[in-house]
Amino acid sequence: MRYHYFLLIVLLSCVFAANAQSARKTERFNANWKFFLGDEPQAKNTEFDDGNWRALDLPHDWSIEGRFDPKNSTTQAEGGLPAGIGWYRKTFTVPASAQNKNVFIDFDGIYHNSEVWINGHYLGKRPNGYISFRYELDKYLKFDGSKNVIAVRVDNSDQPNSRWYTGSGIYRNVWLVTNAKTYLTNWGTFITTPHVDEKSADIALNISIHKSQSINQKSAVQTIVYDAAGKMVAQKTTSVNNPADSTTTVDQSLQVNNPRLWSVTDPYLYKVVVKLLENNKVIDDYTAQTGIRYFNFDADKGFSLNGKPMKILGVCMHHDQGALGAAVNVRAIERQLQILKAMGCNAIRTSHNPPAPELLDLCDRMGLLVMDEAFDMWKKKKSKFDYHQDWTKWHVKDLQDQVLRDRNHPSIFAWSIGNEIREQFDSTGISIGRELVGIVKQLDKTRPVTSALSEADPKKNFIYQSGALDLVGLNYHQEVYADFKKNYPGQKFIGAENMSALATRGHYDMPSDSIRRWPKDGKTPLKDGNPDFTVSAYDNVSAYWGSTHEETWKIIKKHDFLSGLFAWTGFDYIGEPTPYLWPARSSYFGIVDLAGFPKDVYYMYQSEWTTKPVLHLLPHWNWKPGQTIDVWAYYNNADEVEAYLNGKSLGIRKKTGDDLHVMWRVKYEPGILKAVSRMNGKIIKTTQISTAGEPYRVQLKADRRLIKADGKDLSFITVTVLDKNNNPVPNANHLIKFTVSGTGILKAVDNGSQTDPDPFIANEHRVFNGLGLAVIQSKVQAGEITIRATAAGLQPAKLNIESN
Repeated sequence: MRYHYFLLIVLLSCVFAANAQSARKTERFNANWKFFLGDEPQAKNTEFDDGNWRALDLPHDWSIEGRFDPKNSTTQAEGGLPAGIGWYRKTFTVPASAQNKNVFIDFDGIYHNSEVWINGHYLGKRPNGYISFRYELDKYLKFDGSKNVIAVRVDNSDQPNSRWYTGSGIYRNVWLVTNAKTYLTNWGTFITTPHVDEKSADIALNISIHKSQSINQKSAVQTIVYDAAGKMVAQKTTSVNNPADSTTTVDQSLQVNNPRLWSVTDPYLYKVVVKLLENNKVIDDYTAQTGIRYFNFDADKGFSLNGKPMKILGVCMHHDQGALGAAVNVRAIERQLQILKAMGCNAIRTSHNPPAPELLDLCDRMGLLVMDEAFDMWKKKKSKFDYHQDWTKWHVKDLQDQVLRDRNHPSIFAWSIGNEIREQFDSTGISIGRELVGIVKQLDKTRPVTSALSEADPKKNFIYQSGALDLVGLNYHQEVYADFKKNYPGQKFIGAENMSALATRGHYDMPSDSIRRWPKDGKTPLKDGNPDFTVSAYDNVSAYWGSTHEETWKIIKKHDFLSGLFAWTGFDYIGEPTPYLWPARSSYFGIVDLAGFPKDVYYMYQSEWTTKPVLHLLPHWNWKPGQTIDVWAYYNNADEVEAYLNGKSLGIRKKTGDDLHVMWRVKYEPGILKAVSRMNGKIIKTTQISTAGEPYRVQLKADRRLIKADGKDLSFITVTVLDKNNNPVPNANHLIKFTVSGTGILKAVDNGSQTDPDPFIANEHRVFNGLGLAVIQSKVQAGEITIRATAAGLQPAKLNIESN
């Protein structure tokens, strides 16, 4: 089946900009809320006095502000951070000009069990913590200059309710939308392309219009498509027969000549403007960025994008932003994606829930494919208080809203209706699987639907036996991949979740060539494991159900019919530690640690998934004299690597067979370990590691020295402990104290350790294996931000950055 799709995204800059001729107004509704941690039933009432409550701006995650504690009801599965009940209130006025219009409040996501009141009137409850939703406010608003009060109760006290860290609160953006009584409905514009080639793209629009007025007026819809340079490339106007008090759909068809196709290497975006006119006057409009592309899954040849074969080189990602928690921050998400994109990653799986809209916007803009996933469970629970409680009442609405909200994103190439669903093991998987695929297909027939299956035997998997899936998504079971065509004749493959390898950044255990699996009980430490719960970074440790990174990638790489994979996971995430033994409170699965520092296996992927020259040498070079050390090198674009210790050759190594790295066993002596890669005798790349002396000073380095003075933008400051010769000290664990002055604040601190019990919201933190992180957030004033870092016995550091 070939999937053609012309897709639409909404960039926030376009959303904010109100058309001068339009009645629609979309405002960010995040500022000046009041918050109370605890239950206060009277807070729903307008006259309630919240004067003593904490003032803050959204998005907000109150759990990340707490301390790690194994006694917290969230358990280690959710990181051992506190949850509970919280209330939010906002007082605001609405201009008289909005009195005869519709006014909505849109929540991008609240975790979870949210209830909302406006001026004491109950609007409803939404249990799902990841879905976006809206309420209509205008029936209960005051337009005479009097104050309006919206109150939100968030109940995350039913613990445990997740297998990973969720965060708590209104952790995504909130919007206030005002439009005319006749308007383009929310998520009601769907744009597809029934035909795309290099010469033209046929663009089909299905536009939903709601009229709540009783007066009949002459209406029309005008659609204009602009290229990235602002040149109009297509236009069409269609009359609308829109009776009073009704919802009408309008179909349009346009053509773009010589389209520039969206791809992972060239994420080209057009702009589409849809205008609703009444008596030739614009009464509503919808502006969006769009991308044109098509793709195909083939049972023999795998995946192709715009007719070109390619592997899906993906990672799974949970929604937390490390030390920042679940609260959405565009720059934090962008940084994660930039790090992954530089590794060669071209796809993201949203594990295991609808993502923040901002992540999809960024993937559209940056060129990353997305598998958009809906559920981690259906009727059968995985945690005592998880979504299974709300399944019967809410699953249809939640899935519909997810597809409607997200279906216009060019990045999305597949829907997933579930992850490792327990109904795959009984016949209910057949009926529910068919129901969910039917819901998706009713709203979007342009993409395949899959489910991430943990039962690889097709005779035992009832979701597969439903016959409803377009793609067979397998989690782990890499041992059956080579025989996929025999076991699943005629079916199309996607590795929905793979590896589950474990590593601690900067820690190395010898020997490196013995692969170890974590025991099946998930708690017992590895035999001869480390008492501090560190895990070797040599890529030789995995969970019992999975594999090392190299083991599975070798298989996927070899066979064209294996369309690609999603490694578990791109980044470490809070919660789901392996082992579930305190003080472990974060996962070990990431290719990148929680603070955003790549682990060594990052460079294996970079050497395989990119064409840029890579030569990465590991481990560090601070050991006991005479100790036998395994030295690894990841490389590409070369046919050999030669290693040297203090100028003496250790020999030349070449990859043979399906090797992904080369290795030397070396008797340690202090000095300089160097590697040189060559192709046909020509040097391609050189790298070296030096033995570090005693810790001497702190170094601060910003990922960006210039940030926006918008109160949201971030600069991520890497903290490194160096010796007198500026070599990183790989075993440093100094306590670093920070002070920030000027037009910024210290937002959070971290070091990438999976077992550090210290809080993220603090003005001090230890480095871990020589590295730490300080996250600086701008204020709304432009100017200079000064960061100072001190540590006992070390020379301090100072760094200036700018906000404007």
